[in-house]
Parts: sequence; C-alpha cells; structure tokens
Amino acid sequence: MDLREHLEAVAAGPSGPEVGAFFDLDGTLVAGFTANAFFKDGVRRGDIGLRTAVRTVAAAVDGTYLGGDPLKGGGLAFEALAGQTEDTLADLGERLFAQKIAGTIRREARELVRAHQRMGHTVAVSSAATEYQIRPVARDLGIEHLVCTRLEVRDGVLTGRTRGRMLWGPGKARGVRAFARAHGVDLLRSHGYGNGVEDIDFLATVGRPVALSPDAGLRDAAGRYGWPVLDLRDPRGGDLVSLARTALALGGMNLGAMTGAALGVVTGSRRRGINTGIALACGSALRLAGVRVRVTGSHHLDGARPAIVVANHQSAIDPVVVASLLRVDFTVVAKKEARYDPRAILGSVLLDPAYIDRSNPDQARATLAALADRIRGGTSLLIFPEGTRAPTPVLGRFRKGAFHLAIQAGVPVVGVVLRNTGEILPRHAKVIRPGVVEVCVLPPVHDWSLESLDDQIAALHRAFERTMADWPQNEREG
Repeated sequence: MDLREHLEAVAAGPSGPEVGAFFDLDGTLVAGFTANAFFKDGVRRGDIGLRTAVRTVAAAVDGTYLGGDPLKGGGLAFEALAGQTEDTLADLGERLFAQKIAGTIRREARELVRAHQRMGHTVAVSSAATEYQIRPVARDLGIEHLVCTRLEVRDGVLTGRTRGRMLWGPGKARGVRAFARAHGVDLLRSHGYGNGVEDIDFLATVGRPVALSPDAGLRDAAGRYGWPVLDLRDPRGGDLVSLARTALALGGMNLGAMTGAALGVVTGSRRRGINTGIALACGSALRLAGVRVRVTGSHHLDGARPAIVVANHQSAIDPVVVASLLRVDFTVVAKKEARYDPRAILGSVLLDPAYIDRSNPDQARATLAALADRIRGGTSLLIFPEGTRAPTPVLGRFRKGAFHLAIQAGVPVVGVVLRNTGEILPRHAKVIRPGVVEVCVLPPVHDWSLESLDDQIAALHRAFERTMADWPQNEREG
C-alpha cells in the first residue's frame, strides 16, 4: 500500500472521537527500540551492573530468537530500576528523547498521526514500553493517550515491579479493549498500527489493522488475514557518497567565502564582497551537497527589506538555507564566545555578526542599539526565535528579543518556515544527506508595539504551526 493512498483513505473514512487510532511505539512510530537507549545509558552510568546486563541481554535473545519467555528480559530490566525515584526516570526519559530518540521518529509516521488527529480520532500509543519511554514521543506527536506497561511506584520510588501485566502480545490487546470501553471507542471502526509478530492479537482487535514496516512474522500474517502492509522509510544515516558530498560542500563554501573576500579587497567595497561571498558560499554548499530548496512565498521576502527575518530551527543547515534566500545585506546575532570559535570564522567573515555579551547588560544594550541603527540603514537580521535547535519538527516557544528589535528599528518581521532540514542534517550529525528542503515565506508583519507584543508573537507562532501542519504548494525551486 502507498502512504498517500492510505492517508486519503483515512481522510475519506469516518471521523470523530469514537474512532480510535492505536499506534505501537518501537519499530512503528520510531525506528528501532527505545529501551536500547535506556539500557545503554544505565550500563554506561553504572546503574545496571554487569551481571544484570548479561542476564537481561541473554533473556532478550532467548525470548526473541530461541523460543523462551519474551517477557523475562523486560522483567529483569524493570527489576534493575528498583530504588530509583520516578522523577529521576522521567528526567532520564526526557534527556534520552532529546539526545537519542527524537531523531528516530519516522517522518511518515508523524504524517499518519496528523491524519487521524485531523479527523478528530482518539489517538493513543499502545505499547509494551513504559510511560517514561513513551511520554516524550507522544507529547511531541500531540498524542494524549497511552496504553502501556505501568511500573509500580511507592512514595515516589520504583519497586522494580509492574502494576498489572506487561502489555506485550495478548496483554496489549486486552489493554486496547479496556481503553476502548473506558473511552467510548468503537473498535470495529478503529485503526491499529503495529510492526511485530507479537502485535497480531492487538491488530486483530480493530476493524482497520495495518502492518506497518512489519517484521517477517507479521508480514506473513498480514498476507494470511488480508491486512494491508505499509512500509515507511527510516531516518537515514550518512553513506560514503553523502560524506564525500559534505566534504565538497564545505570546500565550496570556503571557496565562495574567499572569492567574496578577494572581490571586496579588489573593489574596495567590503559590503559587495560580503554579499558576493554569501551568495557563492551558500549556493555552492547546497548544490554540492545535493540539497535542493523549494520555496513558496518568496515575494514576501523580496518586498519587505530591511526586516527581522525569523525562522524555525531544527538543523545546523538552517542558516545556510535561509542565507541562500536572503543572499545580500543581512547579518545575524551571535554570542560573544562565538567570536573566538574557529568553527565560526567563516560566518564571521561572511556576515559580520553582532556579538552579544549576555553577562554584561550595558554592553548588550549598546550592541543591540547599534544593531537597530544598522537595520534601519538597510541590513536585515536573521534570527531563530526558539533560541536553540529543536530535536524534532515541533515548534518551540518564541523568545521576544527579535520582536523588540523590530520595534526599536521600526521594521517588519518576516517569518520563514522550514521543513525537512532536520532530515537533511539531523541534530548532532556531521554528514549532510541529499534531498529537498521546503521553505514557506509568510507575509510580513508590520507595526509591532510593546502594548500588543505578546498577542502579535502568539499570532505569528500560530501562523508557523498552521503552515507546518498544512504545507502550501511550492512555487519555485532554487
């Protein structure tokens, strides 16, 4: 089955909360197993001893491949948590989500979840995993309900046991049926998505089961029962070709920067050199890396400068993408420490950033005042109002600094919405993957004021969210 066909079928089917959409976690919403991140972290930090680690791995292998008890490995892992506080485990789940798990969420699984949410379905994650593994993923996907294994907690401390049975195999099916009864969900009209042979009982409880990127056992069962099979793409790693192209892209960026610097010296115009260097460096880097940029609404950017240009931030490649659109007469704000960072030398040469010393309020105010004068003089400012790269495409809170500058300089704010950059260059990755980055430039927002600043920022944030949820048709490719 094709993903587009399935999304269309969901959109054409029944709507409302009485229709459920139940998603398995590991191997379904995310590629791989979230438990591995927790297990490796516990071993690395010494919370899981060598003997327990060996017993847990042996039990998992026996239960998965040798016909042993499939629940034994999980039970041993839960026993190893005895004595830890629930808050500690919840904090660990958040940290591992940001560091390890967020990048494994399948983009197409995110589309499936959104399709059901648009139809008003009751969406739940149904998994044998614990809520500490699931909760950050579910929150990121906007999923409220969890049907999962619950750990026993007494006075805020884990006992090492579960509350009830582990929701694996038939247990997951019982959990889904109980949830449906409690929430008025009609299972015969509901959807289920699972990837493993252990999900057969769970999928058989719903009227619209889908074997999603299934293992061999579930794929065979889907063929016998006539269930549709949907294969999703996993987040990719960098291959040798991508590595070579990344090296070429860095070389092209450096060459473009040097060419611009040389032109500035020859012509005696530093500004002309910077503008030429930016266009050459960013354009060359993207082309050599195999990254294409598709843009909607570029005319909003062309007619609104100088402006404060704000963009969502998922990837280290975001500044390069936006710079390839701005091309001339813009700068960025950077921390004072970046002035001496050898990795930022190229950006310093190309952009002449405004460096802010956050430990010195007087210096910071003076720098921002000078920056406002520079903006009024014709230089646009690119800034990422979330403040840091998000681990997933979910939009973070906007900080107010960019919008205060818009008031001070008396210029409009132009929103630039980026999609797919986190797949092109994921967080912590070093290799750029070839692909397409989609960009939507929103209409400029004028007349910013202190009195209505919070409402204006909230309205722009909602415009970003609407665009990301319902992407417009592209008008050109750069």
